[in-house]
Amino acid sequence: MDFSALRRWPDIEAENLFAVDASDRLILDEAADALAAATANEVVVIGDRHGALTLGALDLVADGGADAGGIRVHQDALSGALALASNAQAFGLENDYRSIALGVEKHSRELLAGARVVLLQLPRGLDALDEIAAAIAAHADPDVVVVAGGRIKHMTPAMNEVLGEHFALVEASLARQKSRVLRVRGPRHDVVGGWPRTQQHPDLGIVVAAHGGAFAGTSVDIGTRFLLGHLAEAALGARTAIDLGCGTGVLATSLAMHRPGLHVLASDQSAAAVASAWDTALANGVGEQVKVVRDDGLSRQPDGSAELIVLNPPFHVGAAVHTGIALKLFEHAARVLAPGGELWCVWNSHLAYTPALRSIIGPTRQVARNTKFTITASTRAQ
Repeated sequence: MDFSALRRWPDIEAENLFAVDASDRLILDEAADALAAATANEVVVIGDRHGALTLGALDLVADGGADAGGIRVHQDALSGALALASNAQAFGLENDYRSIALGVEKHSRELLAGARVVLLQLPRGLDALDEIAAAIAAHADPDVVVVAGGRIKHMTPAMNEVLGEHFALVEASLARQKSRVLRVRGPRHDVVGGWPRTQQHPDLGIVVAAHGGAFAGTSVDIGTRFLLGHLAEAALGARTAIDLGCGTGVLATSLAMHRPGLHVLASDQSAAAVASAWDTALANGVGEQVKVVRDDGLSRQPDGSAELIVLNPPFHVGAAVHTGIALKLFEHAARVLAPGGELWCVWNSHLAYTPALRSIIGPTRQVARNTKFTITASTRAQ
């Protein structure tokens, strides 16, 4: 596999952002013998960022490609799924894998049933790892081998402990190029628990549901809390609203709860976020008022279709601090806002987004500011 030909597109591309790293190569090398003894339909890839693991595994399996049923793949980020699709097409392998969701029981079973080899890019969060490990232990073949890897700076001993709760054997490889692999065997079936989890927030009057990979879990991050305190002022006559990058759907659900006539769309590229946002809406009795979609920004939404958009943008792309994702979301919001519509945005003040918001959206005013965050309201020109 010529990894140099892989691209991140349509994910953010920049000189300091890469489509493959040393952990991808190490996972494939450590799994090479297991892959050579497996057929494609016995292999599952979880957490592939841009296609390196999936396409690399197809090179190594004993019987690969569409004739064997294809490798099964789960990627939380839609941008990663789109990048894999693009890279697979470039290599003529677009029919040699299947993308399947994780989280809903029937989807987890479809993803993992009969799996003998699982390649896993370790997620940053322990909750995400717990949900993944529980699903593998529950549905994969009893003799499954899990090869889980990552960059050493992002790995912690707690990851071994989480995996050890679901598997009898967890062994660490030697380090190579600042990466390491954990080889995991012996699924256990005596672990009590499950996902999603819920938490009541009496001070906010909301119940938050979260799958393991959802940002902030069942808590409400401080930026979202700050924006919640000012949402009552936002676009008072709006009939349509979007929670862009919705996470667990706290903003979308809160808008629906306090404005019964408002139609709310919650959108996120994360599969875990989409599942969590839907569960949060249901938990608060606004499932009929909130629609949840998985989308790359607002790519699937028509021009001028929303009178209010709320946004708490991320400022990381993977492990790198990068403002590109926020600027991309501003551009999507500008297209989808109706003339006179408003984007209400909360952001870390040191990022100084106001000039960009004025340039991309239109006139922008500061609504509130505290020691860490700024809330702005930007109006799309008529």
